[in-house]
Amino acid sequence: MKRRTRIGGDGGTQGFEENTLALLDTSGFNASKVSHHLDDDRLAFLEAVRTTSLITDKGNAPTRKMLEAIFHILIDADSLDLVIQSYKLLVELDKRFPQLYLSEGEQSDSSSPKVSTFIMVEEAWSPFTFTMDGHDKKWDATNHSRSLVDSSGFHTLIKEIADVSVEMKSEAVDIGFMKKMLLLQYLVTVLEGDFWPRNSTYEGRISLFHCDGFNETMVDAYVLAENLDWTILRESLLSMLLGSRKITYKGLIKSSLSAMGNLSQSTVSSEEDSCSDKPQGEELHEVDRVIALALPEVEKSTCNVLKKFIIMIMELDSSKRTADQHGLTTRADGVRTPAVEIILDELINDGDVLSSFLKVFDPKWRLEIIVQYFQKYITKNSVRTRSSASAINTENFDGLLKYLSNSKRTKSIIKKITTEAIQLLLAYGFQAYVMLLHNESEGFSDMMEDVKSNSAVAVCEDLISAFTCLRREDPNTGILCCGKQALITAAATISNLRSI
Repeated sequence: MKRRTRIGGDGGTQGFEENTLALLDTSGFNASKVSHHLDDDRLAFLEAVRTTSLITDKGNAPTRKMLEAIFHILIDADSLDLVIQSYKLLVELDKRFPQLYLSEGEQSDSSSPKVSTFIMVEEAWSPFTFTMDGHDKKWDATNHSRSLVDSSGFHTLIKEIADVSVEMKSEAVDIGFMKKMLLLQYLVTVLEGDFWPRNSTYEGRISLFHCDGFNETMVDAYVLAENLDWTILRESLLSMLLGSRKITYKGLIKSSLSAMGNLSQSTVSSEEDSCSDKPQGEELHEVDRVIALALPEVEKSTCNVLKKFIIMIMELDSSKRTADQHGLTTRADGVRTPAVEIILDELINDGDVLSSFLKVFDPKWRLEIIVQYFQKYITKNSVRTRSSASAINTENFDGLLKYLSNSKRTKSIIKKITTEAIQLLLAYGFQAYVMLLHNESEGFSDMMEDVKSNSAVAVCEDLISAFTCLRREDPNTGILCCGKQALITAAATISNLRSI
């Protein structure tokens, strides 16, 4: 890790900071009587920061005080214009002046791949505060607190969004709900900007470690830890958030899943309402009408942000598992239930959300969730026998399909999972597998393409066999639409590959 001092934090920009912040001097104004003056001052401040920092290529990086002032405008403002402008400015400034960024890859020798490392800006400001003493002032999403966001405040924000989105209709949405969603979007953006450069650096070092054929048994533990450096992820904002004693980790995951599901359903309802012929109500104030129109898009963006948040957690779990395997973690890292297991428990308890939930995730994690879902219901042999020595590996999708291409095993699974759920899992799993196979095969040689083609044919045949066994054991259940699409794709793929 390298460090760099933020240009906007040095003494040369003191006048820039003072002149800009002076626009927020509201002494002599009574907010209850002339609040429009206060709003005008804040808009002037936001425009001044945008002009000096973003308009030109050589703009000045904003200082910590300036960023904190913009953040508090987002929290405190009651004006829709101020909320949107402060949110957009914070996001744009984060892109232009990131807290962390990746350097160009360094290469130790001609045979080794380039490895990028992240550079940290020492004077960077963050909206989060994670302290261990428990004496910091808690941030509350429902009031105008001027403290930063701690782990408890972050969880509270997600819970409030989840609760409000259950019954909230577009005609009744107030600016407070919009502000909470935009605030959450910004906070997750900050977590992303801090996490991904760290994770990329860590994964790059792991890859280089294995590429060089490093023998773990022949090196000192200190040398191993220094090369792989798990602390770069342990010190990430995401890791500190999840490790906080102020929140229940499982509760945070469940609240995020709940908010994501509620927002997804609310988005569909809002879009249906906007397309209907029923009157929108002329008595609505102009601002309320604008909020109602913007609601579906903001809800959709917030749903996507929550998905990114959960994916980050699963990536952190994966990196931590690798660190555990290399003996790099300590008791200070604690023990957490992997997010995938919590997600599976929620899906199993509420099967109605299975289809909509699987659509949300990228192919990699969709396939991971589906495989682990089946793992919970596949009987494991506790004692190794001759039959178990040749057992099918069900820890990947290929093996899972082979396992289900047997009527006896399919019958056993049907007793534990409904036929409809099995069809959904197989169809979405096959879809994700095909997408991943296509992405991986783009850079392969002709010989590797042959290997991939043979693998694809086998998977397609096993998928068809699995559905055949499923229909044989449960003839009263028809094939779902997604299942038919998967079977058509499998048959077409077999025909195309065999004709080559």
